[in-house]
This record gives sequence, structure tokens and C-alpha cells, in this order.
Amino acid sequence: MERINRRALLGAAGTALACPALAQRIGPWQPTRPIQLNVGFAPGGGSDIIARTIAEACAPLIPVPLVVVNRPGAGGALAAEFVARAAPDGHTLVMHGGSESTSIPAHREVPYDPKTSFRAVIRLTRNGHLLVCKGGDAPRYADFRAALAAAKADPGGLAHGSAGVGTLSHSIFILLERAAEVQFLHVPYTGGGPALQALLAGQTQLNINATDELGSQVTSGTLKALAIASEARAPAYPDVPTMRELGYDIVADNMKGWVGPAGMTDEMVTYLHDRFRQGMQTPTWQRFMERVGEADGYADGPTFQASMDRLLDSIRAAMRKT
Repeated sequence: MERINRRALLGAAGTALACPALAQRIGPWQPTRPIQLNVGFAPGGGSDIIARTIAEACAPLIPVPLVVVNRPGAGGALAAEFVARAAPDGHTLVMHGGSESTSIPAHREVPYDPKTSFRAVIRLTRNGHLLVCKGGDAPRYADFRAALAAAKADPGGLAHGSAGVGTLSHSIFILLERAAEVQFLHVPYTGGGPALQALLAGQTQLNINATDELGSQVTSGTLKALAIASEARAPAYPDVPTMRELGYDIVADNMKGWVGPAGMTDEMVTYLHDRFRQGMQTPTWQRFMERVGEADGYADGPTFQASMDRLLDSIRAAMRKT
């Protein structure tokens, strides 16, 4: 019996050497070609910078190249669709957690299911969204309650900008309308930058921006932050109250992390999660987080998916009330 077992073992080993694909299945999974990191927005934006920074941090930890591919369009939904249709072999990921997964599917049909078409690997960042108005020596609104009072006094007359219909910056105002029983005038733009420019030009009165989009405009006083739609106050803006503190249960973080196609194996997810988590502990990533003034946004795959699902459900519930 012992002789037969040895022959079987030697035969299997020989077959594995002759067939690399079989050898890969026998041993622990690891990538065998470049990993494509898809970003649903143009180069130079927040998502792109996050993707390229973590790719740089993880380059020494993963034995294949990490290639960032920008697929802008439809608020990130084009890149999401591409990855949802990709082979679940661990070599194709997309940056998720923003409008493409937590907001747009509440507004219109998308060619993927945000809850079942993907398998989440890791969350990298979690930034709060600030409600801002024009600042300066005489800010448009003294505080959050003053802005709500102005909206109640002029239903549908107070204009807010957004990065586009169905984006998180649009949906957060819908959440606020339902919670505070007010009505705003929605003015969609082609992105967060143009919406912010319109606010500074006086064309709109309020805006929602993720903290990593604002640069120094709040700390310099150019913009006044009235509230943040997050679980806790942002380290970079300790004096800005959360909407929860002000009596409105609105938590809508701008999350960023990697997901792959549904069907990725546990081995694939564990391998990728562990390497990206190691990358988050490198000086390259730590310097980036210090620069943007955010705390560690880490969450494992299941926790990341659950947080995206909760936000999507809350926006869908608000949309049903329209």
C-alpha cells in the first residue's frame, strides 16, 4: 500500500510540473499575471490618487505588476460593469464604495447588482461628506440650523449643486430633505469640481463634498463647513458637528476599496486582502493619509460590503418617499 501511495504522489507531482495550471490549484493561490485595478473616474481625481498610492505601496508585496486602468463614465458605473462581467480569477478589481455602488443604483437601473455581482476584498478609506456654504468675512449661513431655516422659509428656492444626478452628493441632499422636511433646488453639474466652482461663484447656496475634495478651502475660510454626514467628526475638522449630533441620522461616507467579480475564491480574497492591508501599513500609504487628514479607513471585505449595502438601502428608502 505504501508503494502505491508513493507512486500516486510522484505521478501527481509530475503532472503538476507538466501542467502549471494544475500546480497552481494544488498550491496556495497567487497571481500569475498583472492585476488590473480599474477606476471609474478620470486620472487625477480622488479615486485615481487612492488607487495609484496603494498600488505603489503594495508593489514590493505582490510579485506581479499592479496596473491602474481608468474607465471613466456614468459616475463609475462603466468600470463597475466591466469588472462585474470579468472572469473571477483574482486578476481584475475595481475601486468601489462611491456613487456607483451606494447611490446610482437607487436612481436608475444599472447592468449589475451592487449587492451580488461583486465580492468585496478590502476598504481602504472612509471620508465624511461636508455640507458647505460660501465662507469669507460674512458666511452665507452661520451654522447648519440657519441653512435649514432658510430652506424651510423658501421651499425649493435654495439651490444646491451636485456632481451629477444620482451621485452621492445628490443623494445626501435627498436624505436631508426627508429627515428635515425641507425642499431644495437640485442643480447637477458634471463633477464635484464644477459644482464647487458654482458655489464659490454664488450660483448655488449649498454643496456636499467629500473631505478629500476640499483641500484647504475650509481651513482657510473660503468655505464654511456646516455639518458632516459621518459617524464621527473628521480629525481634520474637529469643530464641525455630525448630522447625527444635530438630530438627523444621516451617515453617508465616501468609501473607497477594492472589489472583484462574484465567484472569486476565499484563497484569492485572502491573498489580496492581506497584501493590501500590509500596503496600508507602509510609509507610502501612511504619508498619504496624513496629507489628506483622515483616520484609517480599513475594513475587511464583508464589513465593507455591509456598509455599502446599508447606505444604498437608506437612499433607496428615501427615494421611495419622493
